[in-house]
Amino acid sequence: MLHHASLGVSDIERSAAFYDAALAALGYVRVWDDIRPGQTGQAVGYGLPGGGDKLAIKHRPEGQRPAGPGFHLAFAAPSRQAVDRFHAAAIAHGGGDNGGPGLRPHYGEHYYAAFVMDPDGHALEAVCKSAA
Repeated sequence: MLHHASLGVSDIERSAAFYDAALAALGYVRVWDDIRPGQTGQAVGYGLPGGGDKLAIKHRPEGQRPAGPGFHLAFAAPSRQAVDRFHAAAIAHGGGDNGGPGLRPHYGEHYYAAFVMDPDGHALEAVCKSAA
């Protein structure tokens, strides 16, 4: 249904370092960037290697704020180990813990997820629904 999503970030270089690390743990990469320090309109796109962007972060230094309660982005993880790596990388690169890796049986028998906040407070999740 969705082509891509975009998030406003207050510091494009800090956020790019965060998303580079956290999304790499899930197999996603930076597929394009428009980084021009000191200029407006900077952005970075992420997706599968060789593909187009599914997520873009856009530099919005003034008036940037995360979406309200109830909104989050959930990224598909190829394995439970990838969920663990996502959480660790996010925390190591300036993110906040919002629910460590583990089974969430109230979402489904094999629902394994971790929740973090990016440096600007955007709520993110990595989820794997396989049994192993």
